[in-house]
Amino acid sequence: MKDPYSVVQTILITERSLDFAENENKYVFKVHPDANKIEIAQAIESIYDVKVASVNTMNRKGKQKRIGRSMRKGRQANWKKAVVTLAEGAINII
Repeated sequence: MKDPYSVVQTILITERSLDFAENENKYVFKVHPDANKIEIAQAIESIYDVKVASVNTMNRKGKQKRIGRSMRKGRQANWKKAVVTLAEGAINII
């Protein structure tokens, strides 16, 4: 098994993710792009000591951005998002 802290990079805190956490017991994480659902579930269970019911993942394409004042275009990195539904317990966000 990979190191749990290299699989789960950070928890995403947005209005929608906070609504998921309060109402549906779902939490949103930014994860390593090569991680699969089983590795993500094992990492969340070991880091936060909770039971995971399901994991949904999505690959997000990096946004195109301008570089400086010129019209050259650059791109942010592609990343992966995971929505984790917990069977029991809760994660202390703050």
